[in-house]
Amino acid sequence: MNRRQFLRRSAALFAASTLPSFAVDFADQRKRVGLIGCGWYGKTDLFRLIQVAPVDVVSLCDVDSQMLAATADQVAGRQASKKKPRTYGDYRKMLAEKDLDVVLVGTPDHWHALAMIEAVKSGADVYCQKPTSVDVVESQAMLAAARKYDRVVQIGTQRRSTPHLIEAREQIVKSGKLGKIGLVEICCYYHMRATGNPPDTTPPENLDYEMWTGPAPLRPYNEWVHPRRWRAFMEYGNGIVGDMCVHMLDMTRWMLDLGWPKRVDSTGGILVDKASKANISDTQTATFEFDDLRVVWTHRSWGDAPDPKYPWAATFYGDKGTLKASVMGYDFTPQGGKGEAVHRDVTYELEQFPEDKTEKDLEKHCAPAVRGHMKDFLAAIAQRSKPVADIEQGVTSTVSCILANLSMKLGRTLTWDVAAGKVAGDDEANHLLTRPYRAPWTHPTPDAI
Repeated sequence: MNRRQFLRRSAALFAASTLPSFAVDFADQRKRVGLIGCGWYGKTDLFRLIQVAPVDVVSLCDVDSQMLAATADQVAGRQASKKKPRTYGDYRKMLAEKDLDVVLVGTPDHWHALAMIEAVKSGADVYCQKPTSVDVVESQAMLAAARKYDRVVQIGTQRRSTPHLIEAREQIVKSGKLGKIGLVEICCYYHMRATGNPPDTTPPENLDYEMWTGPAPLRPYNEWVHPRRWRAFMEYGNGIVGDMCVHMLDMTRWMLDLGWPKRVDSTGGILVDKASKANISDTQTATFEFDDLRVVWTHRSWGDAPDPKYPWAATFYGDKGTLKASVMGYDFTPQGGKGEAVHRDVTYELEQFPEDKTEKDLEKHCAPAVRGHMKDFLAAIAQRSKPVADIEQGVTSTVSCILANLSMKLGRTLTWDVAAGKVAGDDEANHLLTRPYRAPWTHPTPDAI
């Protein structure tokens, strides 16, 4: 074995050793599982869960009848029993059966709160995609529900379960190789904002558009709405900050053991692509202020990335070195060349899980992280403990991102009062912590759980 092979094998062994120690035999985790939202990441999450434990997927729910039927066939082909799950067009009917141990919520963001709250009320533990919600009070109600009904809730911020990022956290950050960290820059330069101006049309017959819209404002139907490009509209999410910043901010908080930011300030808007039907920002900068640390987010859906190797990433600046980290790997550079630089690439598991090679739309580089996240979730269920991305951590990261959007909208810095759960001394900002719900849906609140 030469030196390069030795270093690679040593790194792989270390990454494996730094994964959570699961005192659980996953062969015994025969949970009854239901999925709400059979789109892209709903299926990604469900299929990774099937890979790590012999769960019984017994229920599926989606408002698109074609997507629902196709997913039922796929699940029958994937799970050991080969049974086709029951299917529902309304998640409330599925949860009313009260026979599910685990519920996965993979809906568009504007549905996360109501679906997750109803799931924990039904007695299920929940894996909910990020962000936790579209407005602040929804997140607060979700946390209250998880605690009141004593349910394990894992949020899909799976950077916390990414093998090479676990290694970076332990070997680079926790070992002190960075020294004193005073600044973290987080960013996304993907050209991911929808462009163009497609005409509004009649919803397809297979889609229950009224139910798809749910508590959100009822926009005229547009081909962007379904599937996947609904993030073009603020009515259904929180723009690129809510989609991409939440991952990198959450990863930063996890790596550095950070709680809530004290102040959030943000500027930006639609500065370049003013012709698109999309109403989310194409340019935004946000500063999350902690005690003696600033975390600065930038996204720009136009132009080139400053570092083409790290277009969606976090850069940790310390007085002893710099760490660049992303879903594709990490690089540590010691200050002044005093020490050895470290480069690590993402871990793939295509040989262990060959079905990953052909799965449509799967982010193959993220699959190991999702599997690790599912294992952590199952271990927390077995031990009745908090998972690595517990609902409270997801709420902190999500609300911080929502505050960035509110700061940009209001044009001023917002100071967050953690104990009160609101913006200090700013009635206008606090009025925006709850978005109006469309009838007949009722906005959840912590007090009403």
